[in-house]
Amino acid sequence: MKRRKLCTVILLLGLWLPPKMAAQSNELVQLTLNIEKLAQFKQILSDMKKGYQILNTGYNAVKDLSQGNFTLHQVFLDGLMQVSPTVRDYKRVADIIRYKGYLVREYKAAYSRFRKDGNFKAEELDYLGRVYNRLFKESLQNLDDLVTVLTANKLRMSDEERLEYIDGIFSDMEDKLEFLRHFNDRTTVLAIQRAREMKDINTLELIYGLPKNQNP
Repeated sequence: MKRRKLCTVILLLGLWLPPKMAAQSNELVQLTLNIEKLAQFKQILSDMKKGYQILNTGYNAVKDLSQGNFTLHQVFLDGLMQVSPTVRDYKRVADIIRYKGYLVREYKAAYSRFRKDGNFKAEELDYLGRVYNRLFKESLQNLDDLVTVLTANKLRMSDEERLEYIDGIFSDMEDKLEFLRHFNDRTTVLAIQRAREMKDINTLELIYGLPKNQNP
């Protein structure tokens, strides 16, 4: 508003100023217009930067999730997740994120134990790694689906449809976590059995003076 008034005053002065001063007045008008254009351009850049930051933050949130960093507020960004509070605050959303965290931590801990205890062959460890990797990739797809349903304008759904979709994602993630825990339990039992057998074998070797046997 102040710039418009200044521009108007300069234009009025140009009506009665001598030619030389009028020319200077025209230069002032042009300078004022340039200042206004610069301010508008800065605002455009600011808006573009804000939009980039929203998208970049959303990307980093998903990247953090894939690497096992599960800070919930990084996912529920107001600038990214513009669906209704009914959907955004649905308890299953946080449950999905939490279960993903459990899955990553538990498979990493179990795989580390199985590699260190010496009761599994290289090909068996390779098989375990493939199972864990598949679970991880599929759970990452669950998160991608979650981000999609939480992001406005990506899916044409009512709140009820979005909640039902989220329930499906949660059920799938829950199944993965239950499978992982069962798989880890069975593998742990096998490791314990092999350790006991090896202990018995070592005892017999000591009693009868037999050569040391290698790990299975």
